[in-house]
Amino acid sequence: QVQLVESGGGLVQAGGSLRLSCAASGTIFSINAMGWYRQAPGKQRELVAVITNSGYINYLDSVKGRFTISRGNAKNMVYLQMNSLKPEDTAVYYCAASKTGTITINTYWGQGTQVTVSS
Repeated sequence: QVQLVESGGGLVQAGGSLRLSCAASGTIFSINAMGWYRQAPGKQRELVAVITNSGYINYLDSVKGRFTISRGNAKNMVYLQMNSLKPEDTAVYYCAASKTGTITINTYWGQGTQVTVSS
């Protein structure tokens, strides 16, 4: 099993920055992909960014150039640096991990952290 704990959410003005962190514990040696999802009120959960052990990185189109995903050296941490935040980035952000190479398969979830961007 894998446990994920997020931190770093909060309230920020438009144009500001936040850095989300996620710490993984448990059978972390078998994690192959980690990423961040978000869910805004009344909307479906969407994949924001993903990073795999092979170095593959991908972003939701609306965050490209503003958000950066990275892994810690110990590979049990994943970060999401969010710059130039917009009110439409407001959502609960969830850390996700998978032992497969695809984040959407057999996904482990964190509890979520609220990000609110005021205009």
